[in-house]
Amino acid sequence: MPAPSLLTLAQWFSPAFPIGAFSFSHGLEAMVQSGAVTEAATFRGWIDTVLHHGAGRSDLILMAAAFRADSAAALQEVDAEAQALAASAERLTETEEQGRSFVRTINQVWDTDLPPLCYPVAIGAAARACDLPLAPVAQMYLHALVSNLTSAAIRLVPLGQTEGQAIIRALAPLCETLSHSALEQPLDAIGNCAFLADIASMQHETQYSRMFRS
Repeated sequence: MPAPSLLTLAQWFSPAFPIGAFSFSHGLEAMVQSGAVTEAATFRGWIDTVLHHGAGRSDLILMAAAFRADSAAALQEVDAEAQALAASAERLTETEEQGRSFVRTINQVWDTDLPPLCYPVAIGAAARACDLPLAPVAQMYLHALVSNLTSAAIRLVPLGQTEGQAIIRALAPLCETLSHSALEQPLDAIGNCAFLADIASMQHETQYSRMFRS
């Protein structure tokens, strides 16, 4: 990639980009509360499932569909699919609020004119608008997802910083593999079967004591 494009991706997926990702745990907080995630091995198993069978793969398919959308109506259809796929009220809030915040900044800084969209849909549309190649965008998106959830796990489980970095490194090849396999899939290839993660996100809605919003 040309250096300007590479640095744009680094900026989009930096923790400093104002989408509020730090406030969401994707149901992890409920998994820790229930005792299902207790240390590095169980956390890695949980996040591997989220990537393979949950939001990781599904988000890439949505992102690719948004990237290929050739009209405003087609883009809105992809966004409606993303909303329908949210397994809980908190997961819907997570994707909608991060997407709105992402679009707001992209429109102001990169002079685009995108409507409010769910987060992966917004990224696909922004990549098309900014003429960025989709494959590295997808890889950086998954890497940012892994990094954010690992940061949450460091606080919740808790994990050590070194353990967290080891998990991020170990999952980096999976981010690359999924980005190659998922981006060519049509929308009807989406099939979320990370059931325990979805149930955890529902249980979190009524959890008494919470650090995170999902």
